[in-house]
Amino acid sequence: MEDLAAYGLTKCPVTLTSLIIGGKWKPVIIYNVSRGINRFGEMQRAMPGISKKMLTQELRDLERNGILNRKIYAEIPPRVEYSLTEQGNATLPVLQSMVDWGKAYAKTLGLH
Repeated sequence: MEDLAAYGLTKCPVTLTSLIIGGKWKPVIIYNVSRGINRFGEMQRAMPGISKKMLTQELRDLERNGILNRKIYAEIPPRVEYSLTEQGNATLPVLQSMVDWGKAYAKTLGLH
């Protein structure tokens, strides 16, 4: 699990949410998995700028925190696919709100 010390000090649910699904890459990973981008290489191509090391770390964190499932298929070469858990699916309304806000904000900046 993430270091929940910050939440323990504040008991702030926003802090807890940020610890589990926040940051630069985790929301994007969750969003992409929800859209069917569920293999490592696909994810890396969908997220320019993320390193293999960072993607691996973020996937492990999301799996450890019960947001993603990781399934290894016994094939040669081995195939690994990620899917959202029930808790992962529960994050989707939050992420959809972020999508909606981002689109509206981009429009105000003339970036649409």
